[in-house]
Amino acid sequence: MRRGLALLPVALLALAVIEITVFVGVVHALGGFWAILLLLATSITGLALLRREGIKGWRAFRDAAQAGRPPGAQVSNSLVGLAGALLLAIPGFVSAVLGLLLVLPPGRLLARRGVARYTERRVGSAVAGDLFGPRHVRVHQADPVDDPAPGTPGPATRAPAGEITPGEVVEGEIIR
Repeated sequence: MRRGLALLPVALLALAVIEITVFVGVVHALGGFWAILLLLATSITGLALLRREGIKGWRAFRDAAQAGRPPGAQVSNSLVGLAGALLLAIPGFVSAVLGLLLVLPPGRLLARRGVARYTERRVGSAVAGDLFGPRHVRVHQADPVDDPAPGTPGPATRAPAGEITPGEVVEGEIIR
């Protein structure tokens, strides 16, 4: 975490250089008036979205808490929407494009999944289950073993479909 904070000034400086370079390119392509008008439009849109996303996120969180559902999905969706709106509000074409990607549904879905995965890694599965609800797991039935383990009489048998016998190895993958 400290290394990330140490690199923050360098990243902000690089972002400023990139934003200025892109702005100069847009001025050459569209003209100064249109470039400034486009910057103002994205900033005003971002400010309007900040208010809307904040209110929408708070209501979704409150409704989930009152219904007894885990609020993680609503919170992560709101955080991604707020981040996108904030990036739109910051004057700059690169930040506006990034903000637009976070505000539109496909980008928001990918970012929301990323936030959930990051949170699950940082806080552990028990807390993540409280935040995002139980994990969904797809179970694959293992193939029967032809040669028994030492000390086990006869070939191993498979339990009926859907049942797991004690000591049986279950293969699976975590869906969410």
